[in-house]
Parts: sequence; C-alpha cells; structure tokens
Amino acid sequence: MRIVVMGAGSMGCLLGGYLARAGHRVFLVDPLTERTEAIESDGITVEGVGGDFEVEASAGSIYAGDAPPDLVLVCVKAYDTAAAANDIAEFLGADTVVLTLQNGVGNIERLAYTLPREQLLAGTTSLGANLLGPGRVHHAGEGKTHIGDVYPERSDRAEKIAAVFTEARLPAVAADDIHELVWNKLAVNVGINALTALLRVRNGRILAAEGATKILEPAVAECIAVAEESGVSLDPETVMARVKDVARRTASNRSSMLMDILGGRRTEIDAINGAVVHRGRELGVAVPVNETLTHLVHALESLREHREK
Repeated sequence: MRIVVMGAGSMGCLLGGYLARAGHRVFLVDPLTERTEAIESDGITVEGVGGDFEVEASAGSIYAGDAPPDLVLVCVKAYDTAAAANDIAEFLGADTVVLTLQNGVGNIERLAYTLPREQLLAGTTSLGANLLGPGRVHHAGEGKTHIGDVYPERSDRAEKIAAVFTEARLPAVAADDIHELVWNKLAVNVGINALTALLRVRNGRILAAEGATKILEPAVAECIAVAEESGVSLDPETVMARVKDVARRTASNRSSMLMDILGGRRTEIDAINGAVVHRGRELGVAVPVNETLTHLVHALESLREHREK
C-alpha cells in the first residue's frame, strides 16, 4: 500500500515507522527540511515500548510518489489542517482514503472544505509518542486506535484501514460512532493538556494537586455539556473517570501541549479548550473555565518571545 503521512512529528514518525516496517511504501510530507532530509538520509528510528527498530522511508516538502497514494494519514497540528488539505488535493486519487488522527474537533470539517467528504475517515488513538529528533521517535505508550466514517455513508474502508494498522502491530478497530469517540478524546485533552502546560508538570501530577482537580472537573463538565448540545450524548461519570484514568495511566508522560510550550512552539489550544469555547458560544452554553484556560495558554504563548534573559 502507498501511504502518505502528512506531518513528520512524533505521531507521524511513529505511524510511518510501524507501517514502513510492515512493508508499506511510506512517504512523509513536512515543511521542515531538517526533518525530511534526516528521514531521506537515515530513515525513521523508533524506540520504546514496542521495541527498537530502524526503517527506510521517503520524505519531502511535497509528495513525490509515482502514483496517487492509497491512504493519507493527517498527523499535522490542527492549525495546519487547511494547508494540509490543499497539499493533499494536489495528489489525491479517486480511490485515496484520507484519515485524520489529529487532536481536537473541527479537523474533519476543515478537510471536507477542500477534499471530497466521501473519501474522509476520522480516528482517535491512545498511542503515546515523543519526538527525540528529526526522524527519531520514542514510542511512549501503547493503545488502541479507533477509525470510522464521519458522514452518513457507510463503507468497509474503516475495517480495511483498521486491519492494515493491526497487521503493522498498531491495534485498531472500526468504530460505529466515531463522533462520540472524538468527543471523548477531546474531553481527555480538555482535562489534561492545558493544565499540564500551564503548571509545567507531567500528566499524573495534576491529580495530586487539589487546586488542579478543581479546574479539571468543571472544564471537562463544560466539554460534556457542549457535546450534548452538539448532538453527542456522553455519560458525565464515565467520562470524568476516564479522564482521570488516562492521567494515571500516562502519569510519567508529558502532554503534547506541555512539549509545545517547553519547545517554544504554538500549541493546539484553539482545537481543544478553545474549540469548546467556540462551540459553546455558538450553542449558548457557558464555558468560563475553558475560556480562562484558553486565555492563559495564549498568554503563555505570547510571552515566549519576551522572556527575561
């Protein structure tokens, strides 16, 4: 299978590495030449819970394959989704499947603005990964990937892609209601990411601080309320328990938002807590805690260029 991975960050390299090892032809697209040149020269190196290995892969700022890919994995940051969609449109084939595994909500709508909606799938993954350097990734945590159709049309595409992942030692299943899973994943990110970034702590530490849990719980509750008004029913007790369970199971992990803050990069706050704020305003749902968290992370981002020496 020809597979294009949009984004050569931690998740892009992790998925690309495993799929290349399984025998697929993998091409990673990324605007950073240091990343693409390293992958072209040395391939992808994966270390961690699934074992250490190296595989060959191709990379570039644009797809340079000799035929349209069978599968495109969208692993860019949420704020780069529209640009990625424009790039994908240049090489999309009639039978190409495009799967987004990004954080937050709204990515599928951004892709559908440019790409045929019948070729789109959405997914969530519990895999954990940290980028060690260009083309080098640490597989920090195992987990299942769920893949499903996002529009009424039903197909067997999700089952086929899930089988490809599973055969590559990335356990995956086809999901009947991907919207519910996406909102469940959003609730986890809403509860963990901004707090860990603001407090500069690993995931497990926010459960040890009473003040942090008093922010986490209403932030997640607001997310559940917005999901309900959006037509997705989530059980509050189940979701809250899951958020805290994820924090415990990934206690030693640094969230992607914390990594972005520590690295002086733009975060995905607008696709996570900010998305709850935006959707809440549209639906008339009060979301003061998420609004405050969003403002604080934006403030932290704006200060990165003005830190005291």
